Amino acid sequence: MLRRSLWAALVLGAAGPAWAQDLPDQSRPLLGAAIRDVLIETPSLLAPLQEPIPLTAADLYGDESARDLNLLKRAAPRLFAPDLPGFGPKGATAALAFFTQADCADCASAEAELRALSDRLGLRINTFDMANDTALAAELGLDMAPSYVLPDMLLRGAMPAFVLEKYLSP
Repeated sequence: MLRRSLWAALVLGAAGPAWAQDLPDQSRPLLGAAIRDVLIETPSLLAPLQEPIPLTAADLYGDESARDLNLLKRAAPRLFAPDLPGFGPKGATAALAFFTQADCADCASAEAELRALSDRLGLRINTFDMANDTALAAELGLDMAPSYVLPDMLLRGAMPAFVLEKYLSP
């Protein structure tokens, strides 16, 4: 019975069950020593805590990620077509769709960084104004500017150039 209570204290967290919180301060070291002794005598109690979590069990966002990728695949012709407004090599398929809005200081600096990155890497960047392309922005769940859309991910908010370069480099 004592072992079961101690195991419950471990499973319920470092604070342990409510009854352990009500112990006088001088009893807590005794309880800690008793727990330590039980764990030393029965190390198998800790075995479940040491087993690795399978990656499939840790993929909490798998369904959401699949939906996002499906959405990006369906929207790709409207985002990455070579004839859309933007900058970089003419006629090339865009590597990124860049969403901005008027009176956005972050948008202006983000665009300047993207232009430099586009020149350096030879990438086409398609540009979208969130005021004119509200339906597309809403469909993608973009509610802030600037936002970046790559064929396999959405990035909301200003991103440093080195982050974008990592995503855009071949």
